[in-house]
Amino acid sequence: MSDDEPGTARLPFFVYGTLRPGEPNHVVHLHGRTAKEESALLPDALLYAGPGYPYAVEHPGKGPVRGELLTALPTAYVSLLTALDLLEEYTPGDPHNLYERVVRDVLDRTGVPVRAWVYVAAPRIAAGLRASGSVIGTGDWAAHRKAQLKRLRTRSGDLNHS
Repeated sequence: MSDDEPGTARLPFFVYGTLRPGEPNHVVHLHGRTAKEESALLPDALLYAGPGYPYAVEHPGKGPVRGELLTALPTAYVSLLTALDLLEEYTPGDPHNLYERVVRDVLDRTGVPVRAWVYVAAPRIAAGLRASGSVIGTGDWAAHRKAQLKRLRTRSGDLNHS
């Protein structure tokens, strides 16, 4: 992939799930490849629980989804974009995509809109989630996962003391 290929504008990435700092895919794909990481919000979207990972689904007037805005190191940009497309199983124009990589305005920690790449649920996935998916009410995958782990520990502790 060349740096001047259409659709590869060198935008930051908004990540909201397993690519967030502290999550497993951050270490694998992003560690040492970012110049800046800061809290951000994706407005007009809801977060849905998936099978071990979340999906951001666009919903005008709803949300926001909480995540991080990541700026790639210039020397790592093209390889990082390729790695993230592979991780998210995104191929331009493929109707079987799980996610679509789109440009959206996200709000940085000061509330200023910033154009960024965001992987949102592909149309067929989004339709299914809107119909019968489980919304993560806080819009925060990290908080959701921590709450899940706490509930599991509490349940297993209750079982051990029965």
